[in-house]
Amino acid sequence: MKRDNEIFDIIDREHLRQRRGIELIASENFVSDEVMRAMGSCMTNKYAEGYPAKRYYGGCQEVDKTENIAKERAMCLFDAEWVNVQPHSGAQANMAVFMAVLQPGDKFMGMDLSHGGHLSHGSPVNFSGLMFQPISYTVDPETGRVNYEEMEEKARAEKPKLIIAGASAYSREWDYARIRKLADEIGAIFMVDMAHPAGLIAAGLLENPLKHAHIVTTTTHKTLRGPRGGMILMGKDFDNPWGKKTPKGEIKKMSALLDSAVFPGVQGGPLEHVIAAKAVAFGEALQPEWKEYAIQVQKNAKAMAGALMKRGYKIISDGTDNHSMLVDLRPKFPEMSGKKAERVLVEADITANKNMVPYDSRSPFLTSGLRFGTAAITTRGAKEDMMETIVELIDRVLTNADNEEEIAKVRQEVNDMMNDMPMFAW
Repeated sequence: MKRDNEIFDIIDREHLRQRRGIELIASENFVSDEVMRAMGSCMTNKYAEGYPAKRYYGGCQEVDKTENIAKERAMCLFDAEWVNVQPHSGAQANMAVFMAVLQPGDKFMGMDLSHGGHLSHGSPVNFSGLMFQPISYTVDPETGRVNYEEMEEKARAEKPKLIIAGASAYSREWDYARIRKLADEIGAIFMVDMAHPAGLIAAGLLENPLKHAHIVTTTTHKTLRGPRGGMILMGKDFDNPWGKKTPKGEIKKMSALLDSAVFPGVQGGPLEHVIAAKAVAFGEALQPEWKEYAIQVQKNAKAMAGALMKRGYKIISDGTDNHSMLVDLRPKFPEMSGKKAERVLVEADITANKNMVPYDSRSPFLTSGLRFGTAAITTRGAKEDMMETIVELIDRVLTNADNEEEIAKVRQEVNDMMNDMPMFAW
C-alpha cells in the first residue's frame, strides 16, 4: 500500500504544532502512547452493534472483554452502579439521555450558553434546542456564580422534566445536593454533565455528582485524559418513573431505557477501538499517581488565574475551583474581541479559544472573552512557576496585538520553552 504523504505530512505538522506550542484550550488534553496505541489498533475493524453478550454480529468475544473492562473501570473510578461507554461524544451521551427522559416539545432546564452552558444544553441550533423547550438559568452578575435562587424560581414556575447541571465555561464547584432537592420537589430528573471536571472528580478533588444526580454524562477526554468520546453513568439504577414496561410486563430499569437510547436510539455500531482506549485511560486514572496529576492541574489553574488577575484581567467569579477560567477582556482591553485575542495568541503558538462571557455585549462570533484551561499544559509537565511565565507571554501578546514583530518574538520564546518538554510527562 502506497503511503498517503498528503495526509501523513499534515499529521506530522500537527504533531509539530502540538509539541512546540502552549495548549490552553480547557477541553483539550494529551493522551498517553498506550491510549493512542489502542485507538490505532485492529479493534477499529470490528462491528459490534448491541452490548456485550447481546451483539447483532458474530466474532465479538474479544471486543466484549474490552468493553466490559472499560465499564468495570469506569464504575470503580466514579463509584457507579451502571455505565454505558458507547457514546461517541459527550453531546451524543446527552442526546441519549434526552431521548430516554423527554418527549419532543418537553421543557428542560440548563445553564444559559452565554453564561457558560454547553451547546447540547439548549442551543437553538442544537438538537436540544430544536426538539425541546429550553429554560435557562444564569450566573449572578456580581459574583459570577450560579444564581440558584433564579434557578429555583424558574423551575417551580415552569416545571421542567429535566434539570441539567454542568457547563462548558464555569470554573466553580456546583451545589448538586441543592439541585437534587429542587428536582425532587418538582418531579424532574436531575442530570449532571461533568465533562470538564471529570478527571478532578475521579481524583476526589471535587464533589462526585453521582451521589446526587439521577444520571451523569461525561466526555472521556478533557481532564479525564482519554480518547475523544462520551459516557453515561448512574450511581444507582432505578425503575423508570413513567411506568414503561418490558414485553413481559415488568417495569423497565432506567439503565435499560438509557442503553436503548444509545443503541439503537442515537447510534449504530460502537467504536470498539475507542472503547479499548477508554479502558486504557480509565486504568491510568485508577493509578495512585493520577491524584498527583489532578492536584497539579488544580494548582496550575489557581496560579494562572492569580497571575492574570494580578495583571488586571477580570476572571469570572474571581477565581477557579477546577481546571479552567473564563476571562472577560472588556475591563482591560475594551476594544478587543475574543476573536481577535484568540487569533493573535495562535500567531504566537499559544492556543486558547474565544468565549462568550456573562452579559456579553458582543455576538457569539466575536465574544468578549477567552477561556483558558490547565489540563493539557500540566500533562506536559508544567508547574505553578510556569503559569507566571505563560501569563506574562499572554499579556505581551494581547498588549501588542497589532505588533507582528513582538508577536514573533513571543512565538520564538514559546517554541524554545516547549520544545524540550515531553508530550506526556505523567
